Amino acid sequence: MKVQVTQENLSFALSNASRIANEKTSLPILSNILLRTENNRLLVAATNLEISSSNLIGAKVQSQGVITVPARILTEFVSNLPKETIDLEVKKNQLTISAGNYTSTINGMESDEFPELPIVDESQGIKIELSVSVFKEAVTQTIITASNDSTRPVLTGVYWHSYEGSLHLAATDGYRLSERRIVENTDEISAIIPTSTLQETLRSIHDGIEVIELLFTESEVHFRMGDVVITSRLIDGKFPDYRQLIPATTDISGRITKKELVRVVKIASLFARESGGGITLNIDKDTNLLSINSITSEVGENTSKVEIKDVSESGSITLNSRYLNDALSVLNEDEIIIGFSGKLSPFILSGDTHSGVYKHIVMPLKS
Repeated sequence: MKVQVTQENLSFALSNASRIANEKTSLPILSNILLRTENNRLLVAATNLEISSSNLIGAKVQSQGVITVPARILTEFVSNLPKETIDLEVKKNQLTISAGNYTSTINGMESDEFPELPIVDESQGIKIELSVSVFKEAVTQTIITASNDSTRPVLTGVYWHSYEGSLHLAATDGYRLSERRIVENTDEISAIIPTSTLQETLRSIHDGIEVIELLFTESEVHFRMGDVVITSRLIDGKFPDYRQLIPATTDISGRITKKELVRVVKIASLFARESGGGITLNIDKDTNLLSINSITSEVGENTSKVEIKDVSESGSITLNSRYLNDALSVLNEDEIIIGFSGKLSPFILSGDTHSGVYKHIVMPLKS
């Protein structure tokens, strides 16, 4: 194999692939990156058997070939090269990399043992196209409530599913829950995508890509972003019926400026660190004020107040301040609606501009 590529293109592709390659594996080939010419392009790929990344980059191919090379050393070496043309040449399972005054030879392995990369067959699945902006926002708003508990694998992913003619995303860790409706969809989709896959896909989106294509098959999901394809296994199992946890109405509610709420919650969180993060929110209908109180014997006490509009009833609830901060960090509207029905009822945050599109539920603490 003998090819020429630009440093920028190769470094980006290697960066994507190296995050997939696994050094801590009993199969040494999985810690390698596959380099293979395909007509006038170079394929850069890696897999850990659960997720794979394939990147096609433009290349001047003088002779065809294939090799696998240790991911870490190859990626770090190329990332430190000057931004100019790189020459790659394979001889007897060795890859020689040359750029300007820099030359390195890395020992590789034959590709025979490298797992076959998934074949994307669009006729065998359900295809969805999303704008990159919608994908990024929807995924960011839901992965924060997914669980890290490996004993409940169905909760460690985001549930993509069809409901009432639209595609929804949902995730929960048992203490909080988020749901995002994104696009109209008449196909029957029900898939739990690992959060690690979604995070990797977010990192692999490069400048200039405006549309991302998703292809759902029975056991896999494929993400195509230009010449980058990420394929992942789906999590096997049934996602819980989470909608029964979302109240249809709330007795106590109001509309508040997000910027002001973020400020008072962060201030209250400073005083709540030593007491498990608990802060108490109190809505007063008579004064149209929301007060947030936190008390710790070690630090002291804090009470902050902010104006709240359209108050339905007065009431109070105690929440985990970290969960509340997380929710506010992914709500993008200037004003948000908050609501609950009592001290032990779910606390709901939603965007006023796109009411019903995104809901974030935080379960209360027993005060």
